[in-house]
Amino acid sequence: MTAPLMPKATAVWLVENTTLTFRQIATFCELHELEIQAIADGDVAYNIIGISPVANGQLSAEEIKRCEADASANLVPNIIERNVKESNAKNKKVLSPSQRSDKPAAILWIIRNCPEITDPQICKLIGTTKPTIQAIRTGTRPDMSSLRAKNPVAIGLCSEKDLDTAITVAKTKAEKLANPKPKAKKKKTTKKATAKKTAVKPAKKATTKKASAAKTKKAPAKKPATKKKTAKKTK
Repeated sequence: MTAPLMPKATAVWLVENTTLTFRQIATFCELHELEIQAIADGDVAYNIIGISPVANGQLSAEEIKRCEADASANLVPNIIERNVKESNAKNKKVLSPSQRSDKPAAILWIIRNCPEITDPQICKLIGTTKPTIQAIRTGTRPDMSSLRAKNPVAIGLCSEKDLDTAITVAKTKAEKLANPKPKAKKKKTTKKATAKKTAVKPAKKATTKKASAAKTKKAPAKKPATKKKTAKKTK
């Protein structure tokens, strides 16, 4: 069983509004039993506002009554909310009503705590639109005064791994823009080398032409010697 959305806030509500045992609340919220006892004593989570799992659709009132009557029973969440985090990992569009309403609060949290993340990255993480992000950035959203920042990982809108990767990608892009790499000067050296090679080639051609010309000049000198020999024979 996966923990409910915002388990501490859910535990606060169950401690204040039900007669469930610390063990039952700890098992449902996936918290330690001593932590639930500290919440009941007011030592822990005294500044956290309780969230009703019944209003969020995570539990039914009948299920709470059943477990209140039997201290050995465990709370069983509703089928819709049973695997909220697993469904979000596969398809981010499958969200509960509470998660959809908490999207602006998650955007506000990212803008305040991770300013290096760009708007397209926020759209991919939370599944929102750029006009919504821009309205929260500029403070022109109608419910901006009552909006409270919430961690998107705690709400279940994205995983901690996705948030960390988005932060690292944004930081690397910012570093590349701030410190661009100098251009390599290899092209100039190659041009000089090719120019030298082309300059050497015509010299070789010239030498070959001279050698061929010398050969052609020497060849006619042998013909008169053959004529003299033929003249002696006729005599």
